[in-house]
Order: sequence, then structure tokens, then C-alpha cells
Amino acid sequence: MSYQRTLRIQKERIGAIIGKKGSIKDEIEKKCQIDIHVDSEYGDVILKSKNTDPLDILNINKGLEVILAISKGFSPERAFILFTEENTLEIIDLRDFVGKSANSLARVKSRLIGEKGKSRRTIEELTGSYISIYGHYVGIIGTSEQITLTTEAITRICSGRSHKNVYNFLQEIRRKAKIEKLKLWE
Repeated sequence: MSYQRTLRIQKERIGAIIGKKGSIKDEIEKKCQIDIHVDSEYGDVILKSKNTDPLDILNINKGLEVILAISKGFSPERAFILFTEENTLEIIDLRDFVGKSANSLARVKSRLIGEKGKSRRTIEELTGSYISIYGHYVGIIGTSEQITLTTEAITRICSGRSHKNVYNFLQEIRRKAKIEKLKLWE
């Protein structure tokens, strides 16, 4: 029995998933040992296992996670970080915070990105994660601790807290983590 999963993505991200001359798609197929078929007309991506090994479902899920990350705005290079065991992908729907108001969504996205991307970069630096803001989604790639911190920072910004307040919170967490590391060496 072979395994199969289907994912529908935005048509404008199909090129990023396929890559130049199919290079990105080929790399995902090779690393996950799966076959990928991309329907450019509808945006469907079909992932199939090559064997009947029960562990193939894990390979399909990892390939699915990488393709989902690319479809949510991450570059393929950043999405490939998901091939390591400790990293995972988290998707946050900003509509959960702002509802269906286009103006509120634009305001929250602007607050998350910041002037010339400064807010996004600062959160990435303070948490060690990668963030992509695409459409009404925020994608986060990192370890479970990094994702927890980043999610908390994004939640605070979306609920109206000041950037300074959020950065201070992240710096305090980082400072406490360094102190804990030092205690381990004593």
C-alpha cells in the first residue's frame, strides 16, 4: 500500500515550489524519497510514497511540511531547515485576531513587519526562529521553544502591545535562558 497526500496551494507560489528546471521539487523528492506531482492549473500538489514501507508516511509528512512552508512565503532555502529533526513549522491565521476586516488585517501585518521589515527581523533575532508573513498567515520555522516564544511575541503584537514591551519580554526570556545555561556549567 502506498501513501498519498494532497495539498492545495496558491497558484503564485507554484514556481517557488518547482524551482528553476524543477530543482526545488527534485530536491524535496530526493530528501524525502517521495514522488511529487504539481497541477499548475488548480494549485494541487500530490505527494506519493515510492514504497510500501510504513515509515513512508513520515517522509510524506516532512515533504508536505516543506511544501507548506514554501507556499506560505518562505524561501526554499529556509524551508529546507525543516529537514532537520528538531525544527518544525507553525502557521498562525491572523484572522483569528482581527476577524474579517481587511483594514485590521493590514494594520496587524504592518505592525508585525515593521518599517523596512525591522520588527520581523528583531523578533527573528531575539527568538532564533524564521518568520514569514504572507496573505493572512504568519509562518514560523524553528524548534518548539523558539516557536513558543515567537507565537507569544506575535500574539502580544496582534493584541496591541507596544513593540518595546514585546522586545523587553523576549530579551528577559533570553537573559534567563543564558543564566540557566551558566548554572548547568557550575
